[in-house]
Amino acid sequence: MSRERSALLWGAIGLLVVLVGGQALVLVGPGLPFGFAGLFALAVLVGVVVAAASYGLEHRLTRKGQA
Repeated sequence: MSRERSALLWGAIGLLVVLVGGQALVLVGPGLPFGFAGLFALAVLVGVVVAAASYGLEHRLTRKGQA
């Protein structure tokens, strides 16, 4: 699998984790401290950060022989 595809998949996982956590807050907890638009913006931000971090770190771990 290419590094780009792997990074995009990890970014999608990060995005979905934030969205599921937000839904859990709505269903079980006190609700969101901001609206759904803010939740989607936060999820996209987390997805981009996770994708960028995984892209950078995968190369480093592969070079060290740990991945």
